[in-house]
This record gives sequence, structure tokens and C-alpha cells, in this order.
Amino acid sequence: MCPNWSERKMDVSSLGGLSAALSPVQVKDAANTLVFKKALDIQAQNAAQLLEALPQVSSNPPNLGNSVDIKA
Repeated sequence: MCPNWSERKMDVSSLGGLSAALSPVQVKDAANTLVFKKALDIQAQNAAQLLEALPQVSSNPPNLGNSVDIKA
């Protein structure tokens, strides 16, 4: 199950120090980059959860999948 969105928090404290040294455009770019990285992290977590939810594949008998019959 996905955690509640309220539990997901992004640390934006690093933007405070940047805002004094950077122009508004650079601050906006830095904020956009942080949001993008967080979105990528969330997508990676969701993909991992989906992969874990897949059922395990049972093995085929040893005589299946060893040859291909080709007849025209």
C-alpha cells in the first residue's frame, strides 16, 4: 500500500541559504530540481512496490522451451 501523502515531506531548508546568494531564477531552478528529484524518488519506490507485488513465476518442466519446431 502507498503511504499517505501527508507522510511524505520534502526538505526545503537547503533553499533558505541559496536564496541569499542566488538570483530569483536560480532559486526557482534549484527548487524545481529538488521537486523533480523527489518525484523521481517516489516513482522509484512505487516501481519497486509494483515489482515486489508480482507473483512468482513457476518453473516449466525441463522438456518445454528447449526447441522450436519450424515447418512451412
